[in-house]
Amino acid sequence: MNTPAQTPAYSPISARLPPSARQGPLAWLRRRFFDGWMQSLLSLCVLGVLAMALPPLWQWGVTHAVLQADNAACRAISGIGACWGVVAEKGRLILFGRYPYEEQWRPLLACGLLILLCIVSTWRQCWRPGLLWLGLAMYAGVYGLMHGGMAGLSVVETARWGGLPLTLLLATVSLALAFPLALLLALGRQSHLPAIRSLCIVFIELVRGVPLISVLFMASFILPLWMPQGTQIDVLVRVLIGMTLFTAAYLAEVVRGGLQAVPKGQIEAAQSLGLGYWQIQRQIVLPQALRLVVPAIVNTFIGAFKDTSLVTIVSLYDLTGAVQLALGDADWRKFFMEGQLFVAAIYFVACFAMSRYSQWLEAHLNTGTRRS
Repeated sequence: MNTPAQTPAYSPISARLPPSARQGPLAWLRRRFFDGWMQSLLSLCVLGVLAMALPPLWQWGVTHAVLQADNAACRAISGIGACWGVVAEKGRLILFGRYPYEEQWRPLLACGLLILLCIVSTWRQCWRPGLLWLGLAMYAGVYGLMHGGMAGLSVVETARWGGLPLTLLLATVSLALAFPLALLLALGRQSHLPAIRSLCIVFIELVRGVPLISVLFMASFILPLWMPQGTQIDVLVRVLIGMTLFTAAYLAEVVRGGLQAVPKGQIEAAQSLGLGYWQIQRQIVLPQALRLVVPAIVNTFIGAFKDTSLVTIVSLYDLTGAVQLALGDADWRKFFMEGQLFVAAIYFVACFAMSRYSQWLEAHLNTGTRRS
């Protein structure tokens, strides 16, 4: 006779602690800096180094610092505190270079227009064909302000442009021109036509194989030798040509990496639907490729922005060149550290803003594809 199976006895589960909070500042600190013993140890080491380094830096940069443009007071606290008075005394020369002093409201307004254009360009709602015309109008206004010769403004030759306006102008114009050229070079390098593919490969490898200084030198001194007799090209235009070609070569390789990451099955499916080459590239391939390489593109943008400091070799005084010009004064030459830190802070703010925007844009574009 079969006996029924006995139901096993289960003991109740003992009470457990509630799960730790996943939101709030404490949860963020735990997740970022104290997630495991190794990360906690490194975080404590970094905190210890900061605790030793920050108080002396605070005393040097804030507590004992001189803010007024008083050379005697700065020399009195030399080695004890910072002399930010050099920024107060030479700040306009650092920011605007050799631009005429009484006309420096013009480069200030030009900087405002360029920064406004950069901010507007970051909004996805503004990515419309009208943005191109707005950019052209903005650049025309910047050139009119900086050069003059219209609306009663005196003419200021480009050799006297400098400082922050020149840095922003070189960076934004070269990047705006290099990006579409890089797209064409990347597509051309993957072309099935041997002539186009070979031409793009030669250009990219040739430009990427030389430093930017040599490109600027050739654009400034060798390019005029190839022009017809009596033809003069402004030095600023020559520098822009060199920087545009150099940046385009690097961007082309970044874009090519994104193009290779797009599955070929999508291209074949689009071809089976009867779409043409440019329709496939514009509507299917390029949107995915550019989304995949957003961090690399912004990294190239940051590098191009900092590379504007090399134009001093052709006698254009950008932000870094202007600070060297300002510190040529024997009375303030001793406080070059403070002047360099002021310029470094400007570069850091601009590069950090681009980096944070890159992270936001990457997360925004990957909303429909990332896994939760």
